[in-house]
Amino acid sequence: MTAAHRLLIGLAGLMGAAGVALAAASAHGSDASRLASASAMLLFHATAILATVALLARGLLHGGIGLVGAFGLAIGAALFAGDLSLRQYAGHSLFPYAAPTGGTVMIAAWLAVSVAAVVAWK
Repeated sequence: MTAAHRLLIGLAGLMGAAGVALAAASAHGSDASRLASASAMLLFHATAILATVALLARGLLHGGIGLVGAFGLAIGAALFAGDLSLRQYAGHSLFPYAAPTGGTVMIAAWLAVSVAAVVAWK
């Protein structure tokens, strides 16, 4: 297992913990729909990162493309959830269009994972 794999596993763990915390905050806060969306993105993509690392370790994904996809999932989810959480708690965004940028990065990352599977299939 490479250092990049270990880093991704660590990031997935942090994303999972933050996702659970945001889910709890959204359940107990008033008008916290942003936090529920942020929680869902973190939890879903933490699991996807762990799965991607497992597929990489088994050689079922192209190494470089799969790593780009996995890191893209982490970065995109962090941008999306970070922006929604900051809007909820601080009343302003991370930067203009941070959440849509994160969403776009996640879409591109999912496509990279797909390409990594096709390239490894050859």
